[in-house]
Amino acid sequence: MEPSTAQPAPRLVIGGLSFAVFGAIALVLLPGHGHHTTSAPGIVPSINAALNATSALLLVTGWRFVRHGQIARHRACMLTAFVLSALFLVGYLVHHARVGSVPFEGTGLLRRVYFGLLVPHIVLSAVVLPMALTSIWYGWHGDVAAHRRIARWTLPLWLYVSVSGVAVYWMLYRL
Repeated sequence: MEPSTAQPAPRLVIGGLSFAVFGAIALVLLPGHGHHTTSAPGIVPSINAALNATSALLLVTGWRFVRHGQIARHRACMLTAFVLSALFLVGYLVHHARVGSVPFEGTGLLRRVYFGLLVPHIVLSAVVLPMALTSIWYGWHGDVAAHRRIARWTLPLWLYVSVSGVAVYWMLYRL
């Protein structure tokens, strides 16, 4: 019998990994932590946006594959989307450690729209990590019913995080 997330090991690994990621983000973003310079953002934000956009495309493609019974292709898309999201996270941490937070310069309605996208993006990105890891765990171990239960919620949230990440990038760096 395969272990499930109800057993301590998967929960501890998923929780520990999520906690470690949140800690790394806090170290980079909290005042007085990380190395901040006044250098230009460089290419990292553009790469991160491309990683987010590609992840979103893979999520939709993977969903379509599973709807047509193409499980191996579904798995490949979802695992690749996860790897790209992890690479995004590394780029995000490197960028913020090097450059710091880039303030949004827009005003009025545009500023409200920006923060209206950014705040749920941040909150949901924290929620999606353990959900994605749990979805992957169930799928990897063949617990299809449990995988479907959590993936039904994980997919739209993860998709929102990926797409809103591109929108936030566009508003911050391209407007």
